[in-house]
Amino acid sequence: MSFPESLSAGSKPSYEDQRASPRFALLLRAAKLIGAHGEYLCIVRDVSETGVKLRLFHSLATERRLALESAAGDRLAVEKVWENGGEAGFRFDVPIEVQRFIAEAGPYPKRPIRVCVGHPVQVTIAGETSAAKVRDLSRQGAGIETEHYLAIGQHLRIGSALMPEFEATVCWRRHPSYGIVFRQLMSLEELAVRAFHMQEAGAR
Repeated sequence: MSFPESLSAGSKPSYEDQRASPRFALLLRAAKLIGAHGEYLCIVRDVSETGVKLRLFHSLATERRLALESAAGDRLAVEKVWENGGEAGFRFDVPIEVQRFIAEAGPYPKRPIRVCVGHPVQVTIAGETSAAKVRDLSRQGAGIETEHYLAIGQHLRIGSALMPEFEATVCWRRHPSYGIVFRQLMSLEELAVRAFHMQEAGAR
C-alpha cells in the first residue's frame, strides 16, 4: 500500500492530505458507522485513499472515533473531521486500497446492512401477545429473542412505540433467537432514524 509523500508509515494523514488525494464518486452505497454509543446507517458519497465523505441521517455530535463497516463486513477505523448539513467527512487511520473499498471486499458475501438495537417489542401470534427483543434490524427483517416458541414459516405481528407494527414470517430459529422477514420493506432513511431512536431509548 503506498503512502502520500508527506506521510510516513504509522502517521495520520492531515486534513490537507485528505483533501488533496484523488477522490472517487460512489453511487449512494449504504454502510454503517460503529461508535461507542451505537451503530448508525450512512451512505458513502465519495472516497479517497485517506478519507471518505458520508451522508448522515442524523447528527453524530457525540461520536468522533468510529469504525466504518461495508455491506460485506469489512471494517475501517475512521475519525470525524467535519459534519455539516447531513454530511460528514472522515479520515482513515491508515491509507486504504480504494479499489478494494469500491469492490466492497470483506469477510462475508454482500448482504443487507443490519443495525444492532437491543429494543423491546411486542410480538402477536394468533391474538396472543408476548414480550420480545429486537437484537438487530434491517430494511427486510430482524433478529429477535423471545421465550415464546416459534416455528419456521409462522406468521406474526411485531411492533413497539418506536416501530410501527409489521407483519412478518419466521425464517430461521435457534431458540430463544429467531430471524424474521417483514412483509413490507422499510426505506433506508426510515431504518436509520428508527434504529437511532431505539438506541437512544436503550441508552436512557
